[in-house]
Amino acid sequence: MKLLYLILFFPFFSFSQITVDVNDFADGGDTVRLSIANNPGIDFTTTGANMSWDFSDLSAETQELTEFKDPNTAGPLISFTFGAFADEAYQATNYFPSTDIPLDAAGGFLPVTISEVNQFTKHSDGSVDLVGLSINVEGTNIPIPSDTIENKYIFPLDFGNNYNSRGYTYFDLNPIFNLIWIQYRQRSSTVDGWGNVTTPYGSFDCIRVKHEIAETDSVLIDFAGTGNPIWIELPVPPSVEYEWIAKNELAPILSIRTTNAGGNETVAQIKYRDIYLGLDAGINENTLNLNIVPNPVQNELMIRGLKGDHIFDICSLDGKILLSGKLMNQGGFAQVDMSKLHTGVYLLHIGTGTKVFTQRIIKL
Repeated sequence: MKLLYLILFFPFFSFSQITVDVNDFADGGDTVRLSIANNPGIDFTTTGANMSWDFSDLSAETQELTEFKDPNTAGPLISFTFGAFADEAYQATNYFPSTDIPLDAAGGFLPVTISEVNQFTKHSDGSVDLVGLSINVEGTNIPIPSDTIENKYIFPLDFGNNYNSRGYTYFDLNPIFNLIWIQYRQRSSTVDGWGNVTTPYGSFDCIRVKHEIAETDSVLIDFAGTGNPIWIELPVPPSVEYEWIAKNELAPILSIRTTNAGGNETVAQIKYRDIYLGLDAGINENTLNLNIVPNPVQNELMIRGLKGDHIFDICSLDGKILLSGKLMNQGGFAQVDMSKLHTGVYLLHIGTGTKVFTQRIIKL
C-alpha cells in the first residue's frame, strides 16, 4: 500500500522526445527576437537523454530582431541569382542579416564600402541549405552563390542522428576592386541530447544539436593598386555551436557558440529566444568613435579621437594577446608600434570603463 501511495503522489519528471523538421524554422516573412547574454561560465557540455537543462538565470544585455525576407523582393540581380528564376539548387526561400562573415569586417580597410552582408538559405523537406551570400558594395547589392552548398540541418533531427557537410564560396570583386575572397567550411553535426530546456523565455521540450565547424578564409587583395596583389589568410579559429531546438519556435530556444584556441573552448556568444525588453539599441551606446590610420600599416599605427585614458591590446585572430598597454593621449591621438609583428591580420581592442572599440588591422 505504501509503495502504491508513492507511485501515485511522488512527483515523477519525464520529458517528451521530439523530432524536429523544416517546419520548425523561420522562413520568408517570419521575424525572431533574440536576447544576447554574457555568461562565460555557462555549462555547454552536459547533455544526453531525458535531460533537464536550466538556464533560467540568463540575463539579457542587448537584443536583436531578425527578419527573414523573401529573395524575390530583393531587387533584380539578387532575384536572378537566388529567386524563382535561379537554378533550382539556388532558389532560396529566405535571407537574413549575417554578422559572422570575415569579408564584412574587411570592409574597414578597403577603398570601397562593403556592408549589409546577408545569408541566403533554401528550405526543403530534407534539409536547410546555405546557398550563398549577398554584400552591399557602394550601395549595390551583389549576390555571391556558393560553389559548394553547405547543409546546416539534415532532417529529420532525431536523438542520435549525425551528418557531415562542407561549403565552398569563391567571390571575385573585380572589376570594382582587385580582391578575391575564398571561404571553405567543414561541418560535423550530432543530435547529442534531448529533454527540457528552461530559459527566461520559458520551458520547452527540445533536442540539442552540436555543430563542430572548421573554417578557412583567404583574401587576395591589391592594397596599393600596383597590380601585385598578395594573399592573406584569415585564420578563423575552429568553433562549436550548441543549439537547443523546440517545435514551432522558428529558431533555437538557446544557442551557445564557442571558439577553440589551444584546445580550450571559450564561450564567444550566447543567444536565446525572448520577448521584447527594449534593449535593441543598447549595443551602440557603449561604442568609442575612433579613427585608425593607416590601415594596412607597416610600422606606426595612429589612433585619433581619444578622450581621456585608454588601454589597448592587439590579438591574433585566435585570441592570443600579442601587444597590450596604455595609450598615451597626446592632443587626442596616440601611436602604437606594430613593427615587430609579422605580416597578417590582427584585432585591435581599445577600452575605457564600459566603452569599447574593436577593429581589424592588416600588418604589411
